[in-house]
Amino acid sequence: MLQPLSNEQRINKMIADFNQQSSCQISTLPAWHFCDNEVDANECADLVLQGVKRATTSSLYWFEANNEALPRVGDLAIFTNWQGRPLGIIETTSVVITPYNQITEAYAALEGEGDKSLRYWQQVHWPYYQRELHGTAYSRHPEMPLVCEQFQLVFKESS
Repeated sequence: MLQPLSNEQRINKMIADFNQQSSCQISTLPAWHFCDNEVDANECADLVLQGVKRATTSSLYWFEANNEALPRVGDLAIFTNWQGRPLGIIETTSVVITPYNQITEAYAALEGEGDKSLRYWQQVHWPYYQRELHGTAYSRHPEMPLVCEQFQLVFKESS
């Protein structure tokens, strides 16, 4: 009987399948999940697969506190469910730094969560940024800079 593939094997297979489909020659891609909890991470991943979620937003402070490079247009990344199973590959199409208090209704809709309203976006993201910045030298505030990343789904897991 065949053993199920590990998440690492699934990631390698996804990259190989993507390379074959796109004629790329990528050897590795970053792999990560959305959000900071299982329910939201899995829901957001499903929204991406459905074509509803086309943006994600972290605070610029998180990137600075974690010494992470900002996303750039053209970047590819594998998104996973909470358990680390790869589900697809997204390509960054836009990166804009925007203060929290200047997020628009249109951008909130691109995030695709809840009823897609700015009110809902604020309700779930304000406490999220508190959690995201916990333990760092930063704190949330209405003018804090956010990294607003738009993306498109370019590849789905085949099995």
